[in-house]
Amino acid sequence: CESLGSASGSEGDAEYAEGISLPDMDLELLHDPEDELLCANLLDVVQAALGRAPLGARRCSRLLMPAQLQAQVRTELLRLACSEPCGLRGALLDLCVEHGKACHDVGRIAADPAVVPTFQLTLVLRLDSRLWPKIQGLFASGPAFAPLKLSTGFRVMKKKLYSSEQLLIEEC
Repeated sequence: CESLGSASGSEGDAEYAEGISLPDMDLELLHDPEDELLCANLLDVVQAALGRAPLGARRCSRLLMPAQLQAQVRTELLRLACSEPCGLRGALLDLCVEHGKACHDVGRIAADPAVVPTFQLTLVLRLDSRLWPKIQGLFASGPAFAPLKLSTGFRVMKKKLYSSEQLLIEEC
C-alpha cells in the first residue's frame, strides 16, 4: 500500500478525488449492483401496492410516486441497507401513506422472500397536501377511483431485527 501523500499517484486520480466528497466516496465504495437491481424491483412492487391502496372503507385510489420521490426513496433505502449483513435482501418493508393525522397501512413487502429479514424499514409516504380539498370526497360513501400524487417528503424508520439498538428515524 502507498500512503495518500505519495507522489506516485497520477494527476487524473488526484483530479478525480478532488471532485468527490467523502460521503460520495463512501457510497461509491459500498455500491452493490445486486442491491441496485433489487431496489429497482422493490420500488416496482411498492408502486404496484400504491396502485391498489385502500384509503377508505370502500374507496381505492391509484397513488402516484413522482420520479423525484422514487429517486429519494431509492437512495435512502440503499443507504440504510449498506450497513446490513445481507444488504437490501434482508429488508422487510412496511409501507404506509399518511394524510392529515391518519396513517394507512398499505402493505408489507419482503425485499427477498428467500432471506430471513435482518432489518425492518417503515416507509411513510405523504399525500401532496395541496390535493387535500380534491380528495375530501374520497372519504364519503359511494364508489370512486381517482389518481392521487404523493408529496416528495417522506419518513423512513429502521429497526434492526438482530440487535437491541435504538430505532433510527430519517425524515426526508
